[in-house]
Parts: sequence; C-alpha cells; structure tokens
Amino acid sequence: MMQRNIDQWLDAYGVSHRHPINKLIHWICVPVIVWTVLALLWGVSLPGLPLLNLATGLILIALLFYWYLSPKLALGMVVYTGINVGLILWHQQALDLPLWQSALVLFVIAWIGQFIGHLLEGAKPSFFEDVQFLLIGPIWLLSFLYRKAGIDYRPGQPSPH
Repeated sequence: MMQRNIDQWLDAYGVSHRHPINKLIHWICVPVIVWTVLALLWGVSLPGLPLLNLATGLILIALLFYWYLSPKLALGMVVYTGINVGLILWHQQALDLPLWQSALVLFVIAWIGQFIGHLLEGAKPSFFEDVQFLLIGPIWLLSFLYRKAGIDYRPGQPSPH
C-alpha cells in the first residue's frame, strides 16, 4: 500500500469538505474536538506523574505523524498543542467543573456539528474511509493558515523571505 504525502492527504480530506457551511463548521468544531479528546485523555495518567497521561501519549504519536508528513506543519501543531494543554491546565485551576464533564459535553456538541456539516456536504466524513483522517483535520485547517501567510509547508520547500 502506497503511503500518502502531505498534499495527497490534504487533497483527499478536502474532497468531502467543499461546502462553505461545512468548512465553517469544521473551523469551529475540529479545534473543539481536538481539545476535548486531549482533555478526556488528560485524566488517565500514571500515578504520581500527572503529565504522563494518555493525552501526552497521543500528542507524541500525532506529532511524529505530522513530522513525517511535514516538519513545518508539525511545528505549527506543537504550538497549537501547547495552547490546548494550556487551556486544559487553566480549566483544571480556574473552573469548578470537572474537566471530563466539560470535555464530554463539548465533544458531543462538536461531533453533532460535524455530522450536520457532512449532511450539508452530502458526503460522509473522511475518517469512515481511513481513521488516520482524524489526525488530518487539524493540519488541513493549519495548512490554510500557512498558505495565507505564504509559508510552504511541503517538505523540502524553502519558505519565502
């Protein structure tokens, strides 16, 4: 089986994300889903080591996958992931609601939004084809930001000066 490069992954993901409302929903719901997944996994940690948890394990795996596809996008995801971890830590300190409860409610709402977007699109979510597409959604959005900033994220491509 041929391994896809970054452009092939993003193009394949984009096929079922052309409708403007579906795209807008994804700009809202994908970041929420990323945060909620990390927040839900954050509570499953090694005793006495709260920063070594299922979320940090997933982060490591995802960042390695992103690095393989595009080191520049992986670096952007490091920043984005840091923001998500910061929000998790803030939630734990500032809010009186258990992290898992907030995350679970937002997770369900965001997935309802995603499926509404795909109903409008008339196409099933990409991850039904390949579960790896669950990791592509965030970098698909990030790739738009990079292109808008004039950053070529493809491996071996120099950034404009």
